[in-house]
Amino acid sequence: MTANDILTVAETAAADRAAIAAGTPGLVLMQRAGAAVAEAIIDRWSPRRCVVLCGPGNNGGDGFVAAQRLAEAGWPVVVALDGERAGLTGDAAEAAAGWTGPIARLTPAVVRDAELVIDALFGAGLSKPLAALAADTLRSAELGPASLVAVDLPSGLRGDTGAPLGYAPRVDLTVTFHRKKPAHVIEPGRSLCGEVVVADIGLSTQPSTLTQNGPELWASLFPWPTNASHKHARGRLIVVSGEMWSTGAARLAARAGLRIGAGLVTLMSPPDALLVNASHLEAVMLAPFDTDVELETAADAADAAVIGPAAGITEATVSNLFALARTGAAIVLDADALTAFRDDPAELFSVLDRDDVLTPHPGEFERVFPGLLKSSPERITAVRQASARAHAVVLLKGPDTVIAAPDGRCAVNVNGTPWLATAGSGDVLAGFIGGLIAQGMDSFEAACAGVWIHAEAARLHGPGLISEDLPGLAPTVLRGLFEGR
Repeated sequence: MTANDILTVAETAAADRAAIAAGTPGLVLMQRAGAAVAEAIIDRWSPRRCVVLCGPGNNGGDGFVAAQRLAEAGWPVVVALDGERAGLTGDAAEAAAGWTGPIARLTPAVVRDAELVIDALFGAGLSKPLAALAADTLRSAELGPASLVAVDLPSGLRGDTGAPLGYAPRVDLTVTFHRKKPAHVIEPGRSLCGEVVVADIGLSTQPSTLTQNGPELWASLFPWPTNASHKHARGRLIVVSGEMWSTGAARLAARAGLRIGAGLVTLMSPPDALLVNASHLEAVMLAPFDTDVELETAADAADAAVIGPAAGITEATVSNLFALARTGAAIVLDADALTAFRDDPAELFSVLDRDDVLTPHPGEFERVFPGLLKSSPERITAVRQASARAHAVVLLKGPDTVIAAPDGRCAVNVNGTPWLATAGSGDVLAGFIGGLIAQGMDSFEAACAGVWIHAEAARLHGPGLISEDLPGLAPTVLRGLFEGR
């Protein structure tokens, strides 16, 4: 298990129970959690008027411990309790007994003069909307000038889906324990949580198949060249171009594949697009093809292929995809190569294998996997089911891009940036992934690495980014990865 693993609410609860069964009292875990909240706050803010909103359960118990630690550090702290102190039970009652400061009733007025508010009302296990009083108090805190900190999750947020149960506040900092939950990484929960700190409170669990995407997941598998490497050894990628007036997207993908390290990249061009493609290419090679048979012959020597960027939603694209599937090349399917099968997705799935990668945005996902996203509780479940159905890696693009493999592995990307919301950025991503697969990287890890590098390149550029900028930014990201080995 790694620190980037993501656990469901049930898995986290099981880890708590296992720790208690192994001899660590629940109160000790609560004290560690509350202390971690206080420590995170002290690291970020100077002492100021603080109100801790405590619920009737263990989340409230964490809040009592945090309040006591802050008070001992010289902070002026008031606890506002949802309910009566006499109604607290178990570990929460013991934690409350250790609080020596004032306790107020939970009302919107209690946060009016606060400079920092801690939301310790309800944790990830909440299954119904907040009561009016709790919601109104949190809304007052959210709309006021105080900084807002959540214990585990903002109250009212579903831990396994990232969806609010009616209302949940947007906070500045969330302190959670042991591992992140899906709500910390899936929108809208990810945005509501603000900065997320994961505190170690001494739990242990079995490995998870769900993880946060980052270099820790795939850096050790990255296909760096050696002194003995040559262009043929670094992988051969082909990219299928559209017809004469639809060629730019494929060139973006081809350039991205070259920048990410593929040794030989060839743009396969219909005859009517040869001149326009030739006028824009330098290091990327160009080859004509007129039929799917000619494409199959050319692709037979390739390690990976990208098809879809501006390929056209036509029978020719369907035939070309089938031609690629008859070769040994792993295929990255994007855009038109997905939409071309909207009337018969099963026909597409019949020719895919585990080395192929589908990279839809939500609209394309709906065309190929109709109803699956709408019927799933969140994107993670939908993408896992899609991958199992397609027998291939599926990557659902978005601010919280999710990547799933047929064997159940799944990763959620968290370094996304709004600067990627520009035409052509998905074509570059397809090229990055194809280039990494061509170099011998496993398709799941290649998809994860491509997504992270893509987003990191966009972050480096920031405002004003256009898709043409992305391949040129990749070397800076790659240099950082190489030097950090």
